[in-house]
Amino acid sequence: MKKLALILALLASCSVWAQGDAEAGKAKAATCAACHGADGNSIMAQYPKIAGQHPGYIEKQLKEFKLAMTTGGTQGRNDPVMGGMVMALSEEDMSDLAAYFSSLPISENATPESSIKVGKQLYNVGDAERGIASCTACHGPRGNGTSLSGFPKISGQNAEYIKLQLEKFRSAQRNNDMNSMMQSVAAKLSDDEITSLSQYVGGLH
Repeated sequence: MKKLALILALLASCSVWAQGDAEAGKAKAATCAACHGADGNSIMAQYPKIAGQHPGYIEKQLKEFKLAMTTGGTQGRNDPVMGGMVMALSEEDMSDLAAYFSSLPISENATPESSIKVGKQLYNVGDAERGIASCTACHGPRGNGTSLSGFPKISGQNAEYIKLQLEKFRSAQRNNDMNSMMQSVAAKLSDDEITSLSQYVGGLH
């Protein structure tokens, strides 16, 4: 019964997230362009592409950046740059921005040949001996994630950004993942594996 209630609550929250106004979001997105690009496809590798991302996921991250600022970093997602950017945003602003950027097409990336073998193995199969789950379990075989479950689209994402996030999850510097799933996986990955996996995901289509 508790599981059913949790699922219903999650579905309800996602339906609320999806109600943003994309046109209103476009008008509010000017300040986002400096890092994320006018079309949501950042050309600076350390920043994420947000074009085509699930609106619920975008909105969740915006809310958690703000939560970290208002709780002194004890909750939410800590990031000094994004924290400062979101403080003036209302929930409606966040919903509108999420609707706008999710409506844009994400640009494609490529995977270096040197990263395919290790990256593909970890992504599709994981490593049972070390207790590493496959990425497909949450993000899907094409890296598209699932909107209703809250798992983000990672296909085509900037490899450097993915690498930075995996490192932050590994060190628990980022800890806003559901049930600490990303922290658990990243904690078992080596530097080389993180690099290969990040580059593989970047070119996954």
